[in-house]
Amino acid sequence: MRATRLSIGALAAIATFAALGGAASAAVPAEARAQWKAFILPEKPPVPSSNPMTAAKVELGRQLYFDPRLSSTGAVSCNSCHDVMKGGDDNRATSLGVHGKTGGRSAPTVWNAAHLSVQFWDGRAASLEEQAKGPMVNPVEMGNPDHAAVVKRLSLIPGYVKQFEAVYGKNGLNIDNAAGAIAAYERTLVTPNSPFDRYVKGDASALSSAARRGMGLVQQLGCVSCHSGPNFSGPPLPEGTGFYQRFPSVASAYDARYQLKKDPGRYEVTRAEADRHVWRVPTWRNVARTAPYFHNGSVKTLDEAVRVMAKSQLNATLTDAQTKDIVAFLNALTGEFPRQKAPKLPV
Repeated sequence: MRATRLSIGALAAIATFAALGGAASAAVPAEARAQWKAFILPEKPPVPSSNPMTAAKVELGRQLYFDPRLSSTGAVSCNSCHDVMKGGDDNRATSLGVHGKTGGRSAPTVWNAAHLSVQFWDGRAASLEEQAKGPMVNPVEMGNPDHAAVVKRLSLIPGYVKQFEAVYGKNGLNIDNAAGAIAAYERTLVTPNSPFDRYVKGDASALSSAARRGMGLVQQLGCVSCHSGPNFSGPPLPEGTGFYQRFPSVASAYDARYQLKKDPGRYEVTRAEADRHVWRVPTWRNVARTAPYFHNGSVKTLDEAVRVMAKSQLNATLTDAQTKDIVAFLNALTGEFPRQKAPKLPV
């Protein structure tokens, strides 16, 4: 595949797009608002009818999310790897689990995960509820032998027994309900009203000229053919229907430099050769806060991640100025984080 550099005509089109945004006092052009309207992040995510949200359930889930007693050592909580006080991850290449063990993949952010149609890098969990169960019995992460061990430990805590009964009724303490409560809490972790969202809604001052140029570039290059939809992780799909892409799809020097092909990706789930090095498309929301990047956390900075993606997916070589503008746009996808407070855990 021939390497791509943007033509003079394409660059002119991008410059025109940026200019349409005008000065801070000018209106956002109707064309831009129409083109990007479907990318605005709703303040509330889809909620499955099988797990309706209530204040009591969310609070129970918040406690479980922060509670290290869900792990076999009593030292690792959901928040250990998906820190909601920060970007929803732990800013490590690979996370620390029980006994200091590390896995092979970087922890994805939990912020806006409710807008994903499948969970984990390889999409092996169809829902937040299913995802919540996985780490509990992963030998590296929380290290429990089975879910029964988790339920037994929780059943020895009177405060939890009382709350589960209040939310789910008598004998309501089971693994499905625990996962359901955690998922209910996670559906509150949405970051709307980013500068991008405000711009598309009509606030021309919300984006810098560099961010507007970057906005045009990701459209012109074709980045948004994958990073589409309100979460910039693909189009909204029914729960359990994943949106995937091969990475890397173009051979380059980055493959060896960052070991991009060491992990077979979704192939480990399906054992289908067509799924080798295929991944769920990750979100761009709050990406400026979730370094390091990619499934193995091998790339430390956002500007380098942009260069790697351009080459590995589109065979495009970006200039420093183009990279800077795209990074400015990605920074504009950082939304408003609802304040989080660590709960008092039940005894």
